[in-house]
Amino acid sequence: MNTKDHILINGFKHIKFEQFEFSPQDILLKSESFYQKMNMRRSVREFSSKPVSKTIIRNLIKTASTAPSGAHKQPWTFCAISNPEIKSKIRKAAEIEEKESYESRMSDSWLKDLAHLGTDINKPFLEIAPWLIGIFKKAFEYNEKGKKINNYYVNESVGLASGMLITAIHNAGLVTLTHTPSPMQFLSKILNRPDNERPFLLLPIGYAKDPTYVPDLKRKNINKIAEFYE
Repeated sequence: MNTKDHILINGFKHIKFEQFEFSPQDILLKSESFYQKMNMRRSVREFSSKPVSKTIIRNLIKTASTAPSGAHKQPWTFCAISNPEIKSKIRKAAEIEEKESYESRMSDSWLKDLAHLGTDINKPFLEIAPWLIGIFKKAFEYNEKGKKINNYYVNESVGLASGMLITAIHNAGLVTLTHTPSPMQFLSKILNRPDNERPFLLLPIGYAKDPTYVPDLKRKNINKIAEFYE
């Protein structure tokens, strides 16, 4: 067994991976308890204005940044917004796009599938939630000479980071909603993002309003979502 703290592979430094040692029983218990916690996760549209500290938001973003990414390019930017004026601009712009979607872009079957969720064009949570996080994907980078540098598996990488962010939010005892008004170019304009970034997702973050009611949904049984080849 190699006990060095690092070695060179293809001329690049590799550090020793520190693995947590748990018994099979502990792993089983951890997997079950975490599932039970995440199974309580719900998309919430009714937010309290109760403040959330910037330190908490920083920790959530740092957790998201641990996600795997193509060639470790980390092709994401997380824009955390608490400024009321900016949140108001985002709400107004999002509702314009939502109105267009509900009235002309969405098919009848799409609208029918959404009906049980009780959604509409009004998005007050974009102003009420103490924080919004706009997630941007970096289609490419610029080097110090201004030359374009490729990123790889950008959508997959940013999707993984977004999932880890949502998980971190719920694990911290907060709530969120995956908001994707389409198109979202207004977000780039309002936040003055560079031309190599594309809006990917908008997450309001905070505490749920008391009381809050969510649709009575049931998740698919594992037999409907997984196949085991043993």
